[in-house]
Amino acid sequence: MAIGRPRAFCTETALNAALNVFWRKGYEGASLTDLTEAMGINRPSLYAAFGNKEELFRKALDRYVNEKVSFASEALEAPTAYQVAERLLLGAAEMLTNPDHPVGCLAVRGSLTCGEESQSIRNEIAHLRSEYEANLRGRLERARDEGDLPADAQPEHLARFITTIFQGMAVQAAGGAAREALRGVAETALRAWPRAPAARHGPSADTLAVSDGD
Repeated sequence: MAIGRPRAFCTETALNAALNVFWRKGYEGASLTDLTEAMGINRPSLYAAFGNKEELFRKALDRYVNEKVSFASEALEAPTAYQVAERLLLGAAEMLTNPDHPVGCLAVRGSLTCGEESQSIRNEIAHLRSEYEANLRGRLERARDEGDLPADAQPEHLARFITTIFQGMAVQAAGGAAREALRGVAETALRAWPRAPAARHGPSADTLAVSDGD
């Protein structure tokens, strides 16, 4: 039986390079030439290893969700609803302006730059966003049931509020907003967060830890 030629490149490294291209240029803005040059491979190798451009983007998006924005899922495990929102928004300010990778959010940039021909990509991103928002809503419903949120709190609206702030911060970061400016947005949003009477106190340990680390 004939043995195929081994790949002369690292797929993990190539995928990371593709992620950065999509992150900087969006799905439609990233040409195959941009991708292959950044990945250090030719088009046949790209197709053989990753499928077409759409499949490559999906793989890059999976990596982004699991590695770059893992803090968003981890935030749902915070002990209080306020800390969920706090960890999510302050974590966003850190990630969106991290100099180790492109600024802004891959998902937000991707959805804003996709036209009708890339509707499947927009649908994929919209599904991820709605899935996270549903998980966030479920976490806030539990907080309300446990008395951590006021009885009249509306988890659905709060979840949409937080995700909208996150998306706005992503747009601001892509436009050049500094980390401190995004923290200011996060802290302003957090001041509007509804809290049960027993939970009203000063800044949480998360906020203090972030401030002390500057």
